[in-house]
Amino acid sequence: MAKELKNEKKKRNSMPLLALRGLVIFPNMIIPLLVGREQSLEALEKAMVEDKEILLAAQHDETVEDPTKDDIYNVGTVGEIKQLMRLPDGTVKILVEGLRRVKIADFIQEEPYFEIGIEEILHEEEVDTEIEALMRGVINSFEEYIKLNKVVPPEAMMTIINIEDPDRLIDIIVSHISLKVKQQQEILATISYEERLTKLYKLLEKEIEILKVKNKINNEVRKQVEKRQKEYYLKEQMKAIKKELGEEDSFTEEINEYKSKLEELELPEDVEKKVEEELDKLQKMPRNSSEGVVVRNYLDCIFDLPWNNYSEDKLVIKEVENQLNEKHYGLDDVKERILEYLAVRKLSDELKSPILCLVGPPGVGKTSLGKSIANSINREFVRLSLGGVRDEAEIRGHRRTYIGARPGRIINAMRDAGTMNPVFLLDEIDKITSDFRGDPAAALLEVLDPEQNNDFTDHYLELSFDLSDVMFITTANTISTIPRPLLDRMEVISLSGYTEGEKIEIAGRHLLPQQIKNHGLIEDNFNLSENALKKVIRNYTREAGVRSLERTLGKICRKVAKDVVEGKETATRIDIRNLDKYLGIPKYDYGKAEGENRVGVVTGLAWTQLGGDILDIEVSIIPGDGKLILTGKLGDVMKESARIALSYARTKSKEYNFPEEFYKKYDIHVHVPEGAIPKDGPSAGITLATALISALSNKEIDGEVAMTGEVTLRGRVLPVGGIKSKVLAAHRAGIKKIILCKKNEKDLEDIPDNIKRDLNFVLVEEMEQVLAEAIVEGDENED
Repeated sequence: MAKELKNEKKKRNSMPLLALRGLVIFPNMIIPLLVGREQSLEALEKAMVEDKEILLAAQHDETVEDPTKDDIYNVGTVGEIKQLMRLPDGTVKILVEGLRRVKIADFIQEEPYFEIGIEEILHEEEVDTEIEALMRGVINSFEEYIKLNKVVPPEAMMTIINIEDPDRLIDIIVSHISLKVKQQQEILATISYEERLTKLYKLLEKEIEILKVKNKINNEVRKQVEKRQKEYYLKEQMKAIKKELGEEDSFTEEINEYKSKLEELELPEDVEKKVEEELDKLQKMPRNSSEGVVVRNYLDCIFDLPWNNYSEDKLVIKEVENQLNEKHYGLDDVKERILEYLAVRKLSDELKSPILCLVGPPGVGKTSLGKSIANSINREFVRLSLGGVRDEAEIRGHRRTYIGARPGRIINAMRDAGTMNPVFLLDEIDKITSDFRGDPAAALLEVLDPEQNNDFTDHYLELSFDLSDVMFITTANTISTIPRPLLDRMEVISLSGYTEGEKIEIAGRHLLPQQIKNHGLIEDNFNLSENALKKVIRNYTREAGVRSLERTLGKICRKVAKDVVEGKETATRIDIRNLDKYLGIPKYDYGKAEGENRVGVVTGLAWTQLGGDILDIEVSIIPGDGKLILTGKLGDVMKESARIALSYARTKSKEYNFPEEFYKKYDIHVHVPEGAIPKDGPSAGITLATALISALSNKEIDGEVAMTGEVTLRGRVLPVGGIKSKVLAAHRAGIKKIILCKKNEKDLEDIPDNIKRDLNFVLVEEMEQVLAEAIVEGDENED
């Protein structure tokens, strides 16, 4: 009857399996695990959905990446998942507790994870006198093992002393001793109390013998170390004797040199105290110790910093203005802001140094402007590129407890500057990133906050360093990726792209003379006509700045230099007719508008990091079942704009005589050309709505009209950004009329007067006004 009851307790059920590599888990163990294999993650998901129980079984070979059922031992431990945490790298950390041993009865499935049927392991034997004797023998051996192995805490003995269950006793002892996976698995898989205790007893005795030999070796090593210590004491005595005789060694000279530097420099009180403490530590250390090298590097770093060295500002406003105008054409807003700061600084020394953020497309002179500012006000200039910086220690430094510790890049730059008030350029601040090592942008908050940076603390220095006199200038291509708290501490000055006229001036004044000089030429070697220069700008470069233009002019100089060296020509005239000889076929058509009236095609205005550009939006109506097809690699916001535009267009179906039930009988295909280039933003809203209404009503759109603005479901036109860059692009493309939101009228103040004279600006508030200006009345096509 008792046997039948025991058989009834044997239950077969299924659960997911987690294959372990190099590890065997026993009941009563609580252990953290890192799970990364796809199959294992699937098993965890299944277990968490069910009762959080999962079978933990070891692999025969831990090197097997994708195990099959033949690679897994047939006895494992059912574990309960206590905690689960997902890590940033995709792995999962879990905390499991072993509950009971089971056998694997069969494999129900292997994909996407192992689902197995289990068979409970039940004991039918009683704990007799022989088993109790074995248990006491195992406990005594484990006590001796603890005495020899200092890694196992003595408290482990208190845990097992009163355990009466043989299985629990074995499981706890095995979890504390160092065994191979095969040995652990053998104990786990053994059913009989007697056999399990006997195997564990033998393993413990073997480990005890190994530990005795290991301790013997350790004692011999300790004696050798004591011998070396004796030698060290004797050397120290010899050093003391030399000192008595007046024979100072190099180490003493080094200490004295540090002390004289300390006396010469007028360091802040807290810094001087810290240096004295470090010198005292250095004197007490062995001269060739590794710790001594760390202290020396630290002292050298402190003595190299410009604690009280300031450069004298050159605050002659007119001279500064002349220098900035001489080296940079345009950029009037930035120059004006610098002159304002210097004027206030001349009247009041209490003003905190500003944090300027120059935002604009590549090549407009943001970085070079920082150097020009430093030269014009007689300050040192240092530049720190933040592109790709993702470790907080890059800004704040490493603590000296780490091997290879060093100060952060801010302190290193101040050491290079040699003064406490340089112009400090933080380049590409919008490209700073973060990962598990910290957030550099958060570390920059203290650097760029005028209220805090007088007390900046570097982890390596562990001292306050005053950055309040530094003139920080940051640069970025866009403010959208700059963290908001960081952006809040800066004064943003936008630099838009250059007009064609400005590029011609910059090329003539700066770029071409510099390239002629760099390539060993003289101005008499060649002459570049203005028309040829315009063609270079229009057809060989496409940018808001002038960096590509500079490279292209350099290419011309190289060709001329080759001709001069070969003796072919000594004076070359380059004009439109022979420009192709030097630069090849034109690369760009410079975004010229087609100019003809079209149905379903509207010219929009776009802004990119390279400046403004025109963007044709095409709409085609084809037989179908009412689908809206969007192509051209559009972003989510632009797709939403297209849906809003279509909803608005449908409200105008009767007014513009759309085909009957067009939303059921036709598909509407919206395409934005140059499909490989991602496009996003709401500024194409009115362009999309106009193109949709034109295509559905078969009315032509004026080819000399361009537009930009966001549209609402009610047909209201909302303002957008980047107006100056967009207007410049429209002007260069030959557009005659530009439709803008009335709220963008203030942005027209930034447009040069000569460009405004060539364009007709139409300011609107409703889509009806847009359609009235864009649709060509009386030219409706017949089907």
